[in-house]
This record gives sequence, C-alpha cells and structure tokens, in this order.
Amino acid sequence: MTTLPDLAAIEAMDAADPLRPMRDRFVLPEGVIYLDGNSLGAAAPAAFAELQKAAQQEWAQDLIRSWNKAGWFDLPTRLGDRVGRLIGAAAGQTVVCDTTSINIYKALHAAVALRPGRSTMVAEGGSFPTDLYVAEGVASTLPGAALRLEGVDAARIEDLIDDQTAVVLVNHVNYKTGELRDMAALTRRIHEAGALVVWDLCHSAGALPVDLDGAGADFAVGCTYKYLNGGPGSPAFVYAAARHHDAIRQPLSGWWGHARPFAFEQHYDAGSGIRRFLCGTQPVLSLRALEGALSLWEDVDMAALRRKSVALTDLFIMLVEARCGRYGVTLESPRDSVKRGSQVSFAHEHGYAIMQALIERGVIGDFRAPSTMRFGFTPLYTSYRDAWQAAAVLEDILRTEMWKEERFSVRAAVT
Repeated sequence: MTTLPDLAAIEAMDAADPLRPMRDRFVLPEGVIYLDGNSLGAAAPAAFAELQKAAQQEWAQDLIRSWNKAGWFDLPTRLGDRVGRLIGAAAGQTVVCDTTSINIYKALHAAVALRPGRSTMVAEGGSFPTDLYVAEGVASTLPGAALRLEGVDAARIEDLIDDQTAVVLVNHVNYKTGELRDMAALTRRIHEAGALVVWDLCHSAGALPVDLDGAGADFAVGCTYKYLNGGPGSPAFVYAAARHHDAIRQPLSGWWGHARPFAFEQHYDAGSGIRRFLCGTQPVLSLRALEGALSLWEDVDMAALRRKSVALTDLFIMLVEARCGRYGVTLESPRDSVKRGSQVSFAHEHGYAIMQALIERGVIGDFRAPSTMRFGFTPLYTSYRDAWQAAAVLEDILRTEMWKEERFSVRAAVT
C-alpha cells in the first residue's frame, strides 16, 4: 500500500479474510481491541464446555473412575500429539505437562547428558528471563559447566558454538522484539558443531507454521496459554525427537514417567518414548480446558494463518509509523516480515504510561521494561479493523498527551 487505507478498505480486507469465521469461536468483550494474545490468549466456549464436562460429570459424578473412564491418564500424550501437529512434530514426540520453566530444566539436562565430555551451554542474553534463570540453575548442578550468552560473550549466537558446546537454548521468536530465528539454518549450524538444540516455542506455537521434524530439531518447549488459548497457567509442552528417546535421561524422575507407575516399585525405571518427560500428577481440569481450545485448530490452514499474521503486522507498522512517528514512537520489531513473528513492538521512553492509557481506552497490549510496548496479533480472532482502530487510538493518546495523567504512571505488579 502506498497510501493509508480508509475504513472501507479495511472492512473489505476483513470481508475477504478466510479466517474471519474463527473470530466467532472466541469470547471477545464488547468495546475491547485485544492485542495481547502473545501473553494470554482469548477464551473460547469450546474450552468452557470441556471444563464444565470434566468438572460436573467426570469429577463430580464419576469421581476417581474418570482416570480410566474419561481417559484422564492419557491426556498428556493425547494432547501432546495435537500440539505436535501444530509444531511440525510426528506423533509420539510431544507431551503436554508441567510448566515451560520445568520443561526447560528437563530438556537441558537431557541434552547435556547426551553430550558427555562437553561442558558449555549457550543461550541468548536477550532471552525471556526464565530461560536464563533455569539455564543458570542447570549449570549450577553440573561440575565445570559454563553458560555463554549471545550479546554478552559474543555478538552472535553462532559465534559461541564450538566443540565444547553441549546444548544451545534459543527462542524461535524473541519475546520482546518479535524477531523470528531461522530454525532450520541455526539447527544445522548447531549440529555441525556436534551440539544439540532446545527451541523455545512460546511465541511461535499457534502463531505461525513450525517444522521441528523438518528442521531436525532435538528438543523444544513451549506454553499453551498464549496463541493456543488454553487459559491462564495452562500446562506447557515438551518435544523430543524420536531418535533420542531411548537414551533420554532427565532428573525429575517422578512416578508418571515410570514404565509401570501402578506397580508401585521401589526404584525408578523410565517409561518408553516421550513419557520419559512426565514427572508427577498433571492438572486434569486445565488439560481438559486445553483440549477444548485445541479443537479449534482442526480446520486451520497454517499457511493462511501466517499470511494473515504478516498482513496484520505489516498494516499496523505502516499505520503507527505514519500516525505516531512524530511523537517519538520507534519500531523495535524487524521490518522484514520474514524475520518477524506475530507481534509488533514499539519503543517510547514513556511506554508504560502510554500502554496504561491505551488499556483504559479499550486497546489491550502490554509493556516490557524498560520501554517496549508490545502488540500481539492472533490471526484466529484479530481483525484488520482492530489494527486500524488501535493505531487511531494510539495516535489520539499521543496527540492529546492523555498518557501524562498521573494515574497512568503508577506501576502495577503485572505490566
């Protein structure tokens, strides 16, 4: 587009959107433009229905019989295969369980154990903090282990990989800027050095096509409460390539990962396949809500999802820069859509107050210190009109200096 589109042009884009019917399958509050699906996905009646059935029938009426009767025990692997379809993983390589942080811990330990004699882990200095915190924790348990960081020990992660590298922990999409890594190319570089990779998919699973098997990835982790819409705190997932299964050892050897959990044996004997990554009893109600959310993906064309994501983010960048650039708003995300996930980040020295003013006006994004305003575009339910109106509201807030009102600078616990 060479000129800014008017509302008629935007409405025509929405009318031609093949994913438009998906919007009706979510609960979107009246008067709200929700651009924070990269932090918490919107609710879906399908998730409510599964949760209600699990609580009122399976728990309340069938009680403990539901572990067998309703298939509760197999939920982690059954849902793992459904997530696997969205991240390019063949069946039997993904399990839904625990949290992203816990799964990073398990995956890093498993990877290091597969590379004896190597003592270095590599990660991004700009990674989501929990990745770094967990990596530090893993290193503290391994005598002689070292953690090297992109942006600290070298400018590029590729320059940190050598014959002492055991594993590289890397985000597919950067949580702050939305920068998208080339998974296949970086995995190939890591393997050429004899190391293994753990991909963090928190900001790409459900946002764009992922091909773990095609890229030759070793391990991956991710959450389900963002673009997969599983609900606040819904369980995470972990992927391990089948070629590693027989040799996997991870330190959280709980009873759900045992080969015969109901034999109640005194010593641990790891189960087969991806179940080795299970630890303790999983949250059934959360799993069942996720099951409902995942049902929405059965007919989604991931290529169409990506095309809409690119179109939405390109549109928003164009609108915000044209309308708001003179107010000190600068783009932090890659301009090239090939290198960008499904979020757009802009920087402003008063970003927190501006975001709070936006939220009061019904445009919900979020803020990441020190100056990043994040806007997540979930193609299943975000419309082109949402992007158009959000940019207009942002311009008005900046033009009127509404954000300068004192209440918008009061920091809440969650930003």
